[in-house]
Amino acid sequence: MSFIPNEAVLSDVIAPREGNGLRIKQFVLVTFGIIFLAIAAKIQVPMWPVPITMGTFAVLSVGAVYGVRLGLVTIIGYMIVGAIGFDVFAGSSADKFGLTYMMGGTGGYLVGYVLAVLALGTLARSGWDRSMPKMAIAMLVGNVLIYVPGLIWLGLLYGWDKPILQWGLTPFLIGDAAKLALAVLIFPKAWKIINTTIR
Repeated sequence: MSFIPNEAVLSDVIAPREGNGLRIKQFVLVTFGIIFLAIAAKIQVPMWPVPITMGTFAVLSVGAVYGVRLGLVTIIGYMIVGAIGFDVFAGSSADKFGLTYMMGGTGGYLVGYVLAVLALGTLARSGWDRSMPKMAIAMLVGNVLIYVPGLIWLGLLYGWDKPILQWGLTPFLIGDAAKLALAVLIFPKAWKIINTTIR
């Protein structure tokens, strides 16, 4: 009978799991992860009070699916691709790109992306992505880790006398709640299907 350890993440389920095949799998997953992050950042979903992108959902998903090490390589790879000038961020464009864009108002959130991947990867390794309540808490933690450095950077960049929360937090809360609910539905269900399949 097959057995998936409790500390496994979803990417561990994909064969191969050792040797050169594992290295090739990891390379493919990192490449796919970077592309997934770039595409998700550009997807806009109509939502009140502002449209939302799927960027944060993709970041948190990469952490949960890949775990800490592979997730960290993927998110850093994504940052490097953006830093050298590719249009991979939600607000980047042909006119705003690279390090100049990254050091603007988005800079703190990008730092938060790295922290969120580390958190989700750690929690997924502890099995939190297999339970709906725990996955909800994990997503909440990940969102907090994105927003805290993001808001701090906005305050440092533009001044604390500005409406920082209105700029960088409150308009996005409804959309984030929807993305949290989506993750809570997807991840435990994925594990349930996998566990049923291998029996």
